[in-house]
Amino acid sequence: MRDVIERAEIEGIELVRFLYADHGGVIRGKATSRTRLAERLHSGIGHTVAMMAMNMLDQLQEVEHFGPVGEVRIMPDPSTFVPLPYSPGAAAMASDLVQLDGSPWGACPRTFLKEAIAALESEGYALEAAFEPEFTLGHRVPGPDGGLDRFAPLDDSLCYSTIGFDVAHDYAIRLVRTLETQGLRVEHYHPELGHGQQELSIRHAPALRAADNQLLYRETVRGVALRMSMWASLAPKPLADQAGNGAHLHLSLWDPEHHANLFVGDPDLMAAFVGGLIAHLPGLTALTCGTVNSFRRLAPRMWAGAYAVYGPDNREAAVRVCSPLGQTGSVNLELKPSDSSANPYLSLGAVIHAGLDGIRRKLDPGDPVLVDPDTRPGAYPRLPSSLDEALDALEADALLMSALGPLRSSAYLAVKRSEAAAFKERDTAFELFHHLRVF
Repeated sequence: MRDVIERAEIEGIELVRFLYADHGGVIRGKATSRTRLAERLHSGIGHTVAMMAMNMLDQLQEVEHFGPVGEVRIMPDPSTFVPLPYSPGAAAMASDLVQLDGSPWGACPRTFLKEAIAALESEGYALEAAFEPEFTLGHRVPGPDGGLDRFAPLDDSLCYSTIGFDVAHDYAIRLVRTLETQGLRVEHYHPELGHGQQELSIRHAPALRAADNQLLYRETVRGVALRMSMWASLAPKPLADQAGNGAHLHLSLWDPEHHANLFVGDPDLMAAFVGGLIAHLPGLTALTCGTVNSFRRLAPRMWAGAYAVYGPDNREAAVRVCSPLGQTGSVNLELKPSDSSANPYLSLGAVIHAGLDGIRRKLDPGDPVLVDPDTRPGAYPRLPSSLDEALDALEADALLMSALGPLRSSAYLAVKRSEAAAFKERDTAFELFHHLRVF
């Protein structure tokens, strides 16, 4: 805490944002002034419980225990303090939602991930993870006849093309420098398949830090674009006729001190973890692909992993077993049905619970799939094709519902079902606009 206060003074920080992700996947928060920072690091900032029943359209849902009566505190984690170079004079911290006595609140997403990490540690394991986000860069332009804004992509360059590198160069350099300033280690970058689509990946980290990184990444991608008079969207499908934006989730199990990757040389451990993922994938999808817009992307032949299968370097399988350079066994898994509209704490926490269930029950994932599963109709189980289907699967998954607990599960289902109903009543333009402006 002393370090945070000193940095705020030295770096001229006037406002510090306490950030959290809600059940709609929206990043929200409140800010304290520098003059009150020392106090707020201890007390947090008061917040109505009702906000965790708010959907992405800012429509409050009627959920028991999430009404006008009741308060929690947004409690920042000082270890996550970072300046926001795209917003001079501002900084941010990832935060928990706690009860007034400081104890964990049963609807806090970040606490959910902490509990999943603790459960994994009780079995002698730790998890390293990295989100691999894609996003679309361009401009918001007025819609015809005064209608909703449309999204105009920055370019129409080809996948991995050097023209794409050159068009987005100034933005990409500023983004890399900003992320590195904030402690996010950039792995690689390239222009992707869709018009204006970019991919920039961050180095893997312990599970909680990985989710915090995804929170900060989303903020930074958008913030840098705004400072350059552009718009960046991490929505799964901001342009209906272009490739979707995923946030593939890379996973590996380590010893508790994070010294050794336990997947190396232990194929049985990896198989059991994969078995847990496969067993729970239908319900998991409601948490890793959490919006109506997600299911425009999560379709066969989109390299999004629309089938509940796994395979070595199979980019149409939901779980890809990644092959590293120069080693005889895989060291990590890639969960492909995952995007940046998901709450990263709920998403990663649920993945841990699913994988841990596989380890505890020694679940067999079956045979790896070595072909595009869509070429063999009926041979492989299809993941849910809509948010409603995914929510039904989540509600039917006893393990995931128990892990979420009554407060989180009731609020999450209510928020997401309200979104599914709201977008069902409106046209495609309405859906694309609202996901563009939020994610």
